Amino acid sequence: MSLAIALFLIIVLAVGFHFASPWWITPIASNWVRMDDMLTITLVITGALFIAINLFIVIALVRYRNRRGHRAAYEPHNRRLEWWLIGLTTVGVAALLAPGLFVYADFVRPPPNVLQMEVLGQQWQWRFRFAGPGGKLGTTDVRYISNDNPFGLNPGDPNGRDNYLIETPEVHLPLNRPIQVLTRSRDVLHDFYVPPFRARMNMVPGMVTTFWFTPTKAGRYDILCAQLCGIGHSNMRGVVVVEDEAAFSRWLAKQSTFALRQQARVQAATAAAGGNAQALADQGKTLAEAKGCFACHTVDGSPRVGPTWKGLYGKTETMADGSTAKVDEAYLRAFIRDPKARVVKGFAPIMPNFDLSEQELTALVTYIQSQGGPGAISAAKP
Repeated sequence: MSLAIALFLIIVLAVGFHFASPWWITPIASNWVRMDDMLTITLVITGALFIAINLFIVIALVRYRNRRGHRAAYEPHNRRLEWWLIGLTTVGVAALLAPGLFVYADFVRPPPNVLQMEVLGQQWQWRFRFAGPGGKLGTTDVRYISNDNPFGLNPGDPNGRDNYLIETPEVHLPLNRPIQVLTRSRDVLHDFYVPPFRARMNMVPGMVTTFWFTPTKAGRYDILCAQLCGIGHSNMRGVVVVEDEAAFSRWLAKQSTFALRQQARVQAATAAAGGNAQALADQGKTLAEAKGCFACHTVDGSPRVGPTWKGLYGKTETMADGSTAKVDEAYLRAFIRDPKARVVKGFAPIMPNFDLSEQELTALVTYIQSQGGPGAISAAKP
């Protein structure tokens, strides 16, 4: 009898928690209310089965409890009950699957006049691309992917020359306008997920996956990776800023295009050849933004998952094994080339390996040096 009472209390508490759950007040920031409706159907069907099965067990425990002089009847087969179970199960599974199929069909089929946004995932950073004034995204191919061209844009495609490239974890979107998201991954499985949008999609290497949504509420929303993509998975975060159309247009116009990026790289290479330290530092800052370094490191001294770069150059660091090392050019070069060879005390070995050219490595080290430190002034001198 005690087991029957316990099961009944579990039913009451589970149903009560469902209706009192704070998850119901999560703000909706997109058009996908149908996603909530589909989840509600799933909860109703599975909840009804949960209640029915547990109540059946409670009734069976009470009605067929052990009593003196009572002997249970032996009935190995009950075809009528079996057909009822088959029929109810079939209807329940169909009711669970059918709404999802209709919703998913709309989820991947965008409406007319949609704004396309490409999202590129890589351990552990986000990149974004929009069409330029020409209105078309340029073609891409893995053959063209490099440190200078992380999107793999085809240099010979004129449609890609004016594409806006955003290599920071913050992206802006216009309010009340349909957005088609084209997702790609450079390395492993990722998932572009903005929880309040009720929309997400797996990013599969070698594929372009797509979905769409309409932001209907202005604000700042966190971007998360919803697939375990490596040791730095929890740090793969970004921000979506939803704002009015005019503000979005102003923000987009300030972003760099593929053509301007190529021109800037040529100018940086020329400056590096001439030994211009400021130009090298500027190139290093751009490179740090592109590689997602600022997701783990800061330049204002605030703590993050990696050591701050403010005042780092010339400092003596203590390693996890108790040894010490002076942060000079040789140290930074070696650390960036193989970040897991030595681990700084107090920090996890989560930094990925980057394939940088000598020029890029020099620029990044120069930028870190420009953030100050005990050895920065003397090291900056020619």
